[in-house]
Amino acid sequence: MKNRINQKLAEDKRLLSIYFTAGYPSLHDTVKVIKDLEKSGVDMIEIGLPFSDPLADGPTIQESSTAALKNGMTTALLFEQLKDIRKSVNIPLIIMGYFNPMMQYGIEEFCAKCKEIGIDGLIIPDLPVAEYHEHYQETFEKYGLINVFLITPQTSDERIRCIDEVSNGFIYMVSSASTTGAKNTFGSEQQQYFERIEALQLKNPQIVGFGISNKETFLQATKTSKGAIIGSAFIKHLTHNGVDSIEDFVMTIR
Repeated sequence: MKNRINQKLAEDKRLLSIYFTAGYPSLHDTVKVIKDLEKSGVDMIEIGLPFSDPLADGPTIQESSTAALKNGMTTALLFEQLKDIRKSVNIPLIIMGYFNPMMQYGIEEFCAKCKEIGIDGLIIPDLPVAEYHEHYQETFEKYGLINVFLITPQTSDERIRCIDEVSNGFIYMVSSASTTGAKNTFGSEQQQYFERIEALQLKNPQIVGFGISNKETFLQATKTSKGAIIGSAFIKHLTHNGVDSIEDFVMTIR
């Protein structure tokens, strides 16, 4: 069966993906957030696995990660919370996290568990492409998991082509060189970067993340890409409004 991510990428539309931190705002909000996001018309969901040292994340996501860890969130608990998720949710689910917790759990065990509960892919910002290709690609593919790599404005064309070669889903296109965080608009530098990547005509579609916070940035980011990911702005919304107003947030983007 074709991976749900590939099925979604084949649809003729610009995709909206939402990132949230598992176990935030409250420990047992994870499943409700996922179900409500799907009901609200989101195309894909990135489930953040909280980690004590999240290098790529800006303050909003870091704070949610710290709060989730304090709430008691662990890898084992996340798997427990998600064990029946495929009885009610059909859209692609991706776990975004750092390599350390996965290694502590055991890579093979982690991947096997992802397959068992219906996770479609992983985003691991601190797993280098060469390391993945050499040591882990076989295991990920054995369990039907798509590994998503990040590129930034600083990534060379040569390296981007190398990532494109190893990838079999989409490429996560980081909109700027900074950490995650919401912006109200994109400058000319970012527009040039979006156009540069478009001109490379990569085989894998790109989805833009970091700095997407509203309808304007969503539309700007998806002019030259397949979709966009919203993280910090959604977490701020959860922080201020709780988990009962998820649809309101999604409606402001779409």
